[in-house]
Amino acid sequence: MRDLGLRSPFVQVGGLVYFARMLDKIRAHAKGELPPDYQANLGRGFDERCVAFLRVNYKQLVEQVKQGGTDEEMLLWCFSMGRQPSEDEIYVWNEFMRKRGWNDEVSETLKRRKMAGTPRLRRPGPHNALSYKITAPLLARPLYAAVAAVGSDSR
Repeated sequence: MRDLGLRSPFVQVGGLVYFARMLDKIRAHAKGELPPDYQANLGRGFDERCVAFLRVNYKQLVEQVKQGGTDEEMLLWCFSMGRQPSEDEIYVWNEFMRKRGWNDEVSETLKRRKMAGTPRLRRPGPHNALSYKITAPLLARPLYAAVAAVGSDSR
C-alpha cells in the first residue's frame, strides 16, 4: 500500500485524537492527492462525528483549511465557531474514538472488510480495532463506563 501521508488517527491536536487525520484528508483532497476510496467518505463517518463533537460545519471547515493555517489554528477556529470541549469531554471523545469498532454496530462491517482483505484495515487506528489482539475485559468495557469515569478520579 502506498503512503498517503495521512497521520495516525491517534495523533492528537489540542488533546483530540482524529482531528489531525481529518485535516490531512482535507488537505490531500484539496491538492488532488486523496484516492477515490477515501473521497467517498469525506465529511461522513468519523469526520462527521468529529465536527459534530466540535459543533462546526464540515464544509465551512474545509473552506477554512483551504485558506491555510496550522492544525492548531484550525482547531482554534473550530473552538471559536463551535465550542471548546472540556478536558473531561475530550477524554470521553478520545476513549470513544479509540475503541470504535471493537464491540459496537460498526464491528460487523469492519469484520467483513477485513475478511475481504481491505488494505486500509491492516493499519492501526480506531477504524480497525479488529486488527488488534485485545482481551475480553477491554472488549466488554462499554462507552458508558468511560462516561461514568469522567466524574471520578479513577482515570
